[in-house]
Amino acid sequence: MRKIAVLDQQTIDKIAAGEVVERPSSIVKELVENAIDAGATAVTVEITDGGKKMIRITDNGGGMERDQVPLAFLRHATSKIEKVEDLEHIASLGFRGEALSSIAAVAQVELITKTPSALSGVRYVINGGVQESLEDMGAPEGTTFLVRNLFYNTPARSKFLKSDTTEGNYVSTLMEQLALSHPEISFKYIQNKQVKLHTSGNYNVKDVIYNIYGRDITKALLEVSYENDFMKIEGFVGKPEISRGNRTFENYYINGRFVKNRIIAKGIEDAYKGFLMQHKFPFVSLHIQMEGNDLDVNVHPSKMEVRFARGTEVYDAVYETVHKALTTREMIQTVPFGKEEPIKKQQPVVKPGDVPEPFETRRRAEIPEYRPQTVNTASRVSEHTALPRGTVTMAEQAVREQQIYQTRDPLTKAEEQLFEEKLLAPESRSRHQLIGQIFDTYWLVQFEDKFFIIDQHAAHEKVYYERFVKRFREQTVESQYLSPPLIVSLNLQEEALLKANRKYFEDFGFEIEPFGGKEYCINAVPANLYGLTEEELFLEMLDNLASEKDKDPLGIFASRLATMACKAAVKGNHQMSDREANALIDELLTLENPYHCPHGRPTIISMTKTELEKKFKRIV
Repeated sequence: MRKIAVLDQQTIDKIAAGEVVERPSSIVKELVENAIDAGATAVTVEITDGGKKMIRITDNGGGMERDQVPLAFLRHATSKIEKVEDLEHIASLGFRGEALSSIAAVAQVELITKTPSALSGVRYVINGGVQESLEDMGAPEGTTFLVRNLFYNTPARSKFLKSDTTEGNYVSTLMEQLALSHPEISFKYIQNKQVKLHTSGNYNVKDVIYNIYGRDITKALLEVSYENDFMKIEGFVGKPEISRGNRTFENYYINGRFVKNRIIAKGIEDAYKGFLMQHKFPFVSLHIQMEGNDLDVNVHPSKMEVRFARGTEVYDAVYETVHKALTTREMIQTVPFGKEEPIKKQQPVVKPGDVPEPFETRRRAEIPEYRPQTVNTASRVSEHTALPRGTVTMAEQAVREQQIYQTRDPLTKAEEQLFEEKLLAPESRSRHQLIGQIFDTYWLVQFEDKFFIIDQHAAHEKVYYERFVKRFREQTVESQYLSPPLIVSLNLQEEALLKANRKYFEDFGFEIEPFGGKEYCINAVPANLYGLTEEELFLEMLDNLASEKDKDPLGIFASRLATMACKAAVKGNHQMSDREANALIDELLTLENPYHCPHGRPTIISMTKTELEKKFKRIV
């Protein structure tokens, strides 16, 4: 039997590096976050061959002093926390002190840095965790990292990297997230000597979204804002028409940190229920500020996971923020009449001085003092507190932002206008002009300078669904006895859940008793859901309890109520009278979300008079 021995430091570093350095994008993330923590206002990232061959990251931050450089590459060496209590109030993106030692353990690293007060810079070379040189040299203020030949000394790790294109895409996605989470910083991203991303650092999140996602998404955004006693939410949510088939467009940032969290994701997706079709996910970009003692970011070395002390309140805040934005705006999709000319997405024209490059001495020539105060919930500043000299007041900032807004392209301003009048507002009802029915399925309605097309089946289905939901919530629980009773077999976990939540099932209308062994007898089920595969419903409720989801029964049975509504609603290819159509529109007026059927299909679409006149060449 082999004897137990302590591993040498190099081996320890290589093993530990696996948690921090998974691929080139991991290195970019850690080093850019360090640059942000160092106060950089401009960061340039350059990669070659997906980052496997070379990564160069340059910033104009505070730099490092000569005697601090070797210490920075020691494991768990950091300037961001000093004791365990500091973990409760983390204000920086990095704090674990693992990144530099992990990167140096599996790559060849060169560092050039200079502080503002130093006469000269420092060049430091460390390969595979072994220091090779530390020397003085001329350098501009800030820090430059050169990381070459990732995993050159751990070939077993190297073979698990993907192709250059795939690894480059990971870095590209990361740079987009960093730009969205820090609109106050100018990011320049170069891949194989081609500029892929260049942001201005002008504090405007919407400009960054336009730069990354283009015009179509930017013009379909709704601004949101929310604040309570422990968190603040600001940002944008997308209208339902810009949904996607995966969650890659669900972007949310906590204290400037890009994270993934199931509580926030559930709050967002639940708010969009009824607005999106199944298996579709929304676009959101939410910036969340929270107190440190309500948040734990020390979950994993990647710092992508977070835990909340008040998870339920976080869910409620996110849900309310998103749901309010969706229900207070008209969500009728405007459909272009024919195919529009494609608009080529291009980088904005950059003039000298507009985008600060690393190391430039002047941050901004045209508006040098433009720097809004960042929100720090850990130490809020009272509105009546005296501002330090040179600080821009919120009023002055608003004036400047308005001046910048007014200089934008007029087309962009027009795209950002919201609906002034709603088709389905009660005060607009008297001005509806019902034109008629086409294809025995769709109703045409003229209102102001738009005409609307209503799908009679989708609209009727939505009306029926809301009726069923109302009846479901208000009706006193009645049980329907089964003959013969239903016998189900449960595993140990399901049996424990049933025993712990027996009252929940009884209140809902089930009558259940043991039948020997692991089998249970269901004698009665809820009367209003009788006939809808009772065993499947019962097991769904158990699964829902096991996953710690909302215990609201409607959340479980919504899809079945939607199916019932679909079957009961008037079908397409069915003639309706004007009276029936008007009655349908009247009932739609009473609904909170009349724009989508329970399955997420649109009930109404619109076309504008302007679109028609363009097609008939009345206007150019």
